[in-house]
Amino acid sequence: MSSPSSHLLRDFREHGFATMQSFLDPAERSELEKQLSEQVLPSLHELPAEHVFYEDRQSRESLKQIQHLEAHYKWFADWMYDRPQKLAEFLLGEDVVPKNLQYFNKVPGMNQPTPPHQDGYYFMLQPPVALTMWLALDEVDETNGCLCYVPGSHRQGLRRHARTRTLGFSQGVMDYGEADKTSEIACPAQAGDLLVHHALTIHRAAKNSHPTRQRRALGFIFYGQSAREDRQRKAAYQRQLEQRLRDQRLI
Repeated sequence: MSSPSSHLLRDFREHGFATMQSFLDPAERSELEKQLSEQVLPSLHELPAEHVFYEDRQSRESLKQIQHLEAHYKWFADWMYDRPQKLAEFLLGEDVVPKNLQYFNKVPGMNQPTPPHQDGYYFMLQPPVALTMWLALDEVDETNGCLCYVPGSHRQGLRRHARTRTLGFSQGVMDYGEADKTSEIACPAQAGDLLVHHALTIHRAAKNSHPTRQRRALGFIFYGQSAREDRQRKAAYQRQLEQRLRDQRLI
């Protein structure tokens, strides 16, 4: 009989994504929520403006995204470098470099769909050996914007992307068509479940259309040790993005 970890590795390699139920138990979830509510949220005003995004800058309730929790809070750094990093190394088959720990939310009544995209477009790596982990903090289904994956898309290379109007997801796949939509797999999750996808796996999420339910999650990004980042190109892209956000008064 194969182990749960072997199923995880098989799904990740074959389909480009995998799911792990109850990655966090109730006690671990409780501690995580405590860290968010007592350490992170009260101190957002101390973080760089380009690391905190709101759908509406005048509304603290519209918090959409926090970048680099691991750089600002020791508890999150220690946690990221433990179990998540070990899982990333197992799935990629090599040592990894932790790059980012993000917080996401789709706030009821003030959110947007996440366009189809490949994380690898933003990463700018060669070879594109990297993955993203997506940890559900709330129950997530098609009503409040669960992730949808195109299985096998990680084996088809990087698709062309173009600018979108979605805050936090500035680029989307240009030619996302019927074949992609037909093969999509929606991935509902319970709080504490973990989804993992390859840097080239196409994925998207619908708008949170529920009137009251949140859709909070954490995202962990790990690069494989063999991947080389085009730092000059990425820095130029980041400068352009930050200037657009300033022009739109979003940071």
